[in-house]
Amino acid sequence: MLMAARLSSNTTSSLTHSRPLITSSYNPSRLVQTPPDLIQWVRKERGFVHKGLKITEGAGGGGGGESFGGLGLVASEDIPKGSDLIALPTHLLLQFQSFDSGNGDGVETVLAKLAHRVPEELWAMRLGLKLLRERAAVDSFWWPYISNLPETYSVPIFFPGEDIKNLQYAPLLHQVNKRCRFLLDFEKAVTHALENENPEDHPFGGQDVNAASLGWAMSAVSSRAFRLHGERLPDGTQTYVPMMLPLIDMCNHSFHPNAQIVQEQNKRNPDILVTVIAETHIKQNDPVLLNYGCLSNDFFLLDYGFVIPSNPYDSIELRYDGALLDAASMAAGIQSPNFSSPAPWQQEILTQLSLQGEASLLKVSLGGPEMVEGRLLAALRVLLAEDMETVQKQDLSTLKSLASEAPLGVANEVTALRTVIALCVIALSRFPTKIMEDETLLKGDIFSSTELSTQFRIQKKSVIIDVMKDLTRRVRTLLSKETI
Repeated sequence: MLMAARLSSNTTSSLTHSRPLITSSYNPSRLVQTPPDLIQWVRKERGFVHKGLKITEGAGGGGGGESFGGLGLVASEDIPKGSDLIALPTHLLLQFQSFDSGNGDGVETVLAKLAHRVPEELWAMRLGLKLLRERAAVDSFWWPYISNLPETYSVPIFFPGEDIKNLQYAPLLHQVNKRCRFLLDFEKAVTHALENENPEDHPFGGQDVNAASLGWAMSAVSSRAFRLHGERLPDGTQTYVPMMLPLIDMCNHSFHPNAQIVQEQNKRNPDILVTVIAETHIKQNDPVLLNYGCLSNDFFLLDYGFVIPSNPYDSIELRYDGALLDAASMAAGIQSPNFSSPAPWQQEILTQLSLQGEASLLKVSLGGPEMVEGRLLAALRVLLAEDMETVQKQDLSTLKSLASEAPLGVANEVTALRTVIALCVIALSRFPTKIMEDETLLKGDIFSSTELSTQFRIQKKSVIIDVMKDLTRRVRTLLSKETI
């Protein structure tokens, strides 16, 4: 189901009124060798770009990061805090407005039908269809923007099969293969839907659309689009609309950004809808930094194509399983664990934690801000408790918090934490390589996809090790207090 074998195909069009959807410019930073000046285009279209901004190679923009290469926005002079950096009018926000209603011309109707075949979780493909249509059109208004997009993306769907396998992390492998399967199936659906379409209603100028071009479009959107506020529904629910924001999407990522996006109408210019403002003083030659979100490396690699070292929001995903927890407890030296056969009162609490019953959610995590997901911690504390009355004196929020030190007693807390540590040892053993082996591999001459897959698995192992170190420290502290 991997994409590698399908992405080498090159679709060209015999028609003169469309641009090819696959190029071979060998310039991965941009779609064409000499694209139009994007900054000048934004200004020409009544947008605003601070005079102290420039586009620079190697700055890591557009889904890169402050040190991940690619194109990015950099300050060519000192820019004071509070300065407007970029402001875009409504007509420069690339979005797919018609896929819900299906209204519009024949082309829009065809796109709407195709978009309805895309599951909600893969929303990037919906806007990707619009992007692909504009890429194919010779007279597209958006060509100055699209021509500045990367020709290739470093997301895992484009990895060779061996590098996908070498991610070594089942939850991400599942997502990568799921996207690959979708693209291959969607290629067939698009081909079937367009095979008898009138030439004037063909969204892509009569060209064949394959998994490669669909993957390019979905990756372009997932790595660059912003989900901005849309209309508020009658029930008060806020809707979000994915939009591609020319030039703004060349800002780098950082958890400590120096700029922020503001979505509101400008009082001086009502046509302006989205503005980027300097949140701090930006020094000359500094990249412009936005926070893409407090995400794990799974999301950063899957959607943006990079990995963040020491990501404070990174975590590992596990499945809550009684037999696995029994094995971990016994490995930790805990006598007669009963995770596989909880008492009725314990089962009731597990149901409240959504770890048992019809509405159960068995995915739990280690790492990130919580260190141990609250539901897992509460379950361990409860199932290792000696009696029901002691547990019932505590509310569930207390039992779910690692900051609540030994709510059921020191002995209970030590056994719970030791069980998690043993669980970490089991999780670490499932990786076929060790960190030292991975680090040695990175020192060699390897492909960028191999480097990314290796960096990813190093960070996952580091998360596990950090959790073990933290919990071991907590156990020692508890035991030392107990002996005082």
